[in-house]
Amino acid sequence: MIARTSTALAAALALLASPLLASPSAAQDREPPPRLEDLIPDSAVENPEDWAAEGVPAQDRSDAQAQEPLGVDAPMAQMPAITVPWPEGIDLPQLAPLEPAEEPVEFVQFDEQIPRVETGTEERISDQLVLAFPTDRDLFPQRKEFVSRFETLSTVGEYDDEGNIARLAVQAREDEDLLNSLLRVYGYFDGQVTRTIGENAPGEAGVRFDIVPGERYRYGAIDLGDLAAADSQFSALRRSFDIETGDPISLDGIVAERSDLSVALGESGFPFAEIDAPSLLVDHARDEGDLTMAVQPGGRYLLGTVVSSDPDFLSSRHLSRIARWDEGEIYRRSDQVDLRRAMLATGLLGSVDLTPVVVQEPTETEPGVVDIQADMTPAPLRTLAGSIGYGTEEGFRLEASWEHRNLFPPEGMLRVRGIAGTQEQLAGVTFRKNNFRGRDRILTLDAFASTIDYSAYNARTASLIGTYERVSTLLFQKGFSWSVGVELVATQENERAADGSNLARETYLIGAVPLFAQLDSSDDMLDPTKGWRLSGRLSPEVSDNNGVQSFYVRSQVDASYYRSVGENTVLAGRVRVASIPGAPLDAIAPSRRLYAGGGGSVRGYGYREIGPLNDTGDPLGGRSLVELSAEARIATGLMDGAISVVPFVDAGSVGLDPTPDFSTIKFGAGVGVRYDTGFGPLRVDVAFPLNPGPNDNWVAVYVGLGQAF
Repeated sequence: MIARTSTALAAALALLASPLLASPSAAQDREPPPRLEDLIPDSAVENPEDWAAEGVPAQDRSDAQAQEPLGVDAPMAQMPAITVPWPEGIDLPQLAPLEPAEEPVEFVQFDEQIPRVETGTEERISDQLVLAFPTDRDLFPQRKEFVSRFETLSTVGEYDDEGNIARLAVQAREDEDLLNSLLRVYGYFDGQVTRTIGENAPGEAGVRFDIVPGERYRYGAIDLGDLAAADSQFSALRRSFDIETGDPISLDGIVAERSDLSVALGESGFPFAEIDAPSLLVDHARDEGDLTMAVQPGGRYLLGTVVSSDPDFLSSRHLSRIARWDEGEIYRRSDQVDLRRAMLATGLLGSVDLTPVVVQEPTETEPGVVDIQADMTPAPLRTLAGSIGYGTEEGFRLEASWEHRNLFPPEGMLRVRGIAGTQEQLAGVTFRKNNFRGRDRILTLDAFASTIDYSAYNARTASLIGTYERVSTLLFQKGFSWSVGVELVATQENERAADGSNLARETYLIGAVPLFAQLDSSDDMLDPTKGWRLSGRLSPEVSDNNGVQSFYVRSQVDASYYRSVGENTVLAGRVRVASIPGAPLDAIAPSRRLYAGGGGSVRGYGYREIGPLNDTGDPLGGRSLVELSAEARIATGLMDGAISVVPFVDAGSVGLDPTPDFSTIKFGAGVGVRYDTGFGPLRVDVAFPLNPGPNDNWVAVYVGLGQAF
């Protein structure tokens, strides 16, 4: 009601004022003006809306309508308060004319080109895009990185619609915003970017950006929240966040140092640490930015045990054995991550979730204790696999296997396998226990029966082999690997006579203790680019052949070296030396002798085809071996760099004596192609024997996964 009344009163005042303003004589009346109370009747106060609705009285309206409209030339009424005469009667003095200037004044014509600010060397991103920077490189030392970063994000750099200036202008505005954002990333908050659209090349539209970075801002106050609550660890944690007051601002640096601080907290016993997103308050008056990043360290804890969510599948005891820590050690996040990787590497689990669970809260003087809760989802445990292949020297080969990876928990695998091929047939059963009595230690029992028909010999063999080993895997490459085993072999073997017929079969009963050790400094198992490997094999063996016992030692040393040359080439070399002292050649079963040739040996020759030959040209095998290989692995730009070309040369010799003999050395050379699958290189090698024998083919092809060595 109050609002409505105010409106009505305003309308009434407007109506009352209109006749007063319309009559000049009222403005000259010397009588005191009527009061507001006299002009507003009582009826208006009692009911203002009805009174306002009545409008101007009819008499007043008729008087107003009776007045004649004023003409354009009608004289103005006299205004009593103005005494200044009109200017028609005033003579204004004449101003002296200005003398002409000595030199004519030139005005800027907007259709002329405005000169650019003096800048330094231009960076041409494309025919349509040019960046220009200050002459003094010290004003913007991040220039090279800045340009590279901008080039990957630029939209003008992708411009391919010639003649569409409107589109180019839109992309140029986007790139201008991008350049300003990148300047701020490096701490230049007062930078200026000038955009010019014109011709960067004759007849081609383009964009030029003139960049003046300005002053680089520095860090002012730095607030890391409650990081000081880490007590004795505060100094080390603060050093891990390597940003101090006065350092140049870098937004990339903030992200990197935040990550470093998170890692340091996780490695110093703080499993529940929290770090908020950083914020930077820029003060243009000081050319500084105040950094705030709230840190809550939480308590410090020691590690307890691993608690399995499915003890019947993988027990807590087994998981604790896999873990790389001992109970009571300080919590480290890397240990938790490593355990998760190791659990997934078993092949038994589809997913793993590890969570620290507080067992004992920390006190003012002692850290608390956390167990690691392992929540697991089993993966499919049975695998049926098969493969078929063909080699120019090996013929056809069909292989199939079935396995259950946790038939004997924990991690007890049973595999049944078979091979049917031109040269080999096999049936076998394998039992394997992973992480047996220690991390990455494997117990294997393998029993198989096979028949082999090589050009050197044929054999019917039954073997039982047991090994206990710690070797590298695709997920965990080890600097030192080893294995120890026991091998029992019963085999009937025969060689070929000079006329090509098979000699009588001889039975060999063999017992061996094979040993293996390797040092590995290379950077990758399947595709090394630097480092070296050195391995040795030693197998003392005793053999019984028709009641004649023989003792000998099979030994072998392998060394390989890898070195990157430039950005696209890796040079690799390999040496292998082997010897069997202790018994004459005929006392050693043909399957235990030394041979060379094939994809992992001297390429260009058949599998085990190098060495001393009998009268029919078939290899006899030997008691000494030397192999040399060298290759260059050259990356190409094909298929986004996934294709590499590998020229190579190999050499090898097999001798009858334990001392290497180079009288029958064989050379092979060729070229290979590697396709990087992301898991490892797929290898295809085409090799040619350089000094072939009568039974050697003119070319050999090899296919495999991983490099040749």
